[in-house]
Amino acid sequence: MKFLVDAQLPGHLAEWFRYRGFDAVHTLELPNQNRTDDDQIKAFASEEERIIITKDRDFLDSHLLKNDPQKLILIKTGNISNDELLQIFQINLDLIIELIVKSNLVEVGFDEIICKS
Repeated sequence: MKFLVDAQLPGHLAEWFRYRGFDAVHTLELPNQNRTDDDQIKAFASEEERIIITKDRDFLDSHLLKNDPQKLILIKTGNISNDELLQIFQINLDLIIELIVKSNLVEVGFDEIICKS
């Protein structure tokens, strides 16, 4: 399973996924780094069959209207510390993976993780 972590999220999240055996990159690792626009991010994710992890609702709109990106994990926690975000993934990784395998959209919040499509 391959992931692309968007600019609003910490680079540590991509490292955290790699440490657990997943193929993960952060936008900082792309040629234009965090200046990579959404269309380029979606194209890269599509070419490499990556699941985008983001807080950016523009990706949600594009996913719902155009199915682009094909798979999306939307973080809906608002502003939280990097440690809190990593803890949410640590506690819920198995569920998140299970849901993204079955669905194309998973929303991750403080109190719930749900698949939407």
